[in-house]
Amino acid sequence: MDTKEILLENLKAIARGLAETYGRNSEVVVHDLRDLEHSVVYVAGNLTKREPGMPITDLVVKALRQEGNSAQDIIGYKTVTKNGRVMKSSTIFIRDDKGEIFASLCLNYDLTEMLNFKAILEDFSQIRGANDEKQETFATTVQETIESLVSQAVEILGKQPATMSTDDKVRLVGILENKGAFLIKGAVDYVAAVLGVSKFTIYNYLNKLRSTNGLNLI
Repeated sequence: MDTKEILLENLKAIARGLAETYGRNSEVVVHDLRDLEHSVVYVAGNLTKREPGMPITDLVVKALRQEGNSAQDIIGYKTVTKNGRVMKSSTIFIRDDKGEIFASLCLNYDLTEMLNFKAILEDFSQIRGANDEKQETFATTVQETIESLVSQAVEILGKQPATMSTDDKVRLVGILENKGAFLIKGAVDYVAAVLGVSKFTIYNYLNKLRSTNGLNLI
């Protein structure tokens, strides 16, 4: 067994130890970057549903393409799973004795429930009565405006989209309606993607809300 193989085996042990230490909300993945199409060689945890033999992520490919062996570790960035779970992630590049990157250790931690609790805690600790400042996002694109409005609505509701019930989703759409979000072209498609429903479902929610308020959706 050569040095790189020994290092990979050590990384697997480290991955297993980290995942067992931080529990069910964690996942640690070992990548062998000598074969990008099948780079995953070990997975401890099950947040992203990946298995050995699966390919490298686009983020790592971009870092390697742009920086090569000078690529820096990427620590504490936000990722989102296919089912909407919000994670804090880090990618650590592993080098051989020549300084060449040949592997990576990727850590993911599911923050979804923590973000929900954070919203509850912030609401509980808020001191009422002070004049609230108007919130305004100086967006450079329409997409940024839509994203900002959705983020504000999620914060008001106090739940992440992945954990919302149907009633929660209707309430979120109602908050966005009151903010005028659906006056912006493309908002329905974006909100549908965030909530994991079809755009026709969003229109149904809007019809229900507007009917209650004596309005009709054209």
